[in-house]
Amino acid sequence: MSEPSPEILAAFEAAKGFMPVGEGLALYGAATEAAKLGLPLLEVGTYCGRSTVLLADAARRAGTVAVTVDHHRGSEEQQPGWEYHDPTVVDPEVGLMDTLPTFRRTLRKAGLEEHVIAVVGRSPQVAKVWAGQLGFVFVDGGHTDEHASNDYEGWAPKVAPGGLLVIHDVFPNPEDGGQAPYRIYLRALESGDFEEVSVTDSLRVLRRR
Repeated sequence: MSEPSPEILAAFEAAKGFMPVGEGLALYGAATEAAKLGLPLLEVGTYCGRSTVLLADAARRAGTVAVTVDHHRGSEEQQPGWEYHDPTVVDPEVGLMDTLPTFRRTLRKAGLEEHVIAVVGRSPQVAKVWAGQLGFVFVDGGHTDEHASNDYEGWAPKVAPGGLLVIHDVFPNPEDGGQAPYRIYLRALESGDFEEVSVTDSLRVLRRR
């Protein structure tokens, strides 16, 4: 499995975000493999760009591009009063979360700006206007059933044959975390369109048949 350079791994670790290194390495390996198809690599749920660093480097090495989709206002669990809230990414002028400036600094520091297309918008709306096939889709957006289902329904059909669908925060045991990502993971398997390639903690990698 391909691994990132020490510089890219350091940029990943330095970025704000929640993905552990082990899952990040698995994500990078999957992205590197999928990038061989020559199609864009797409991520739903940018936050501050921690995982984007890995996808952008994999895209750069393959001569393709990473696309990352987020409204940058934070998901449910990142709002004030919730467990994953970070007050340093709140826009003081409007009083709402705005992770876009931090994300742009993350890419700049990693030297990867030119290898990323950042789409600021809500996943279902962007999916509706995205016409092309993708070599890789990483679903890591909102964790309610509504948002996870919208992400799956909007983007999974756009994964090219042989491409990879990667789902984060898949917890079969409800005591470990929310169940919405687990439910879309089961939907993908039950559809018959995808087969499981690997499991790394809460990260699931599926290949389109």
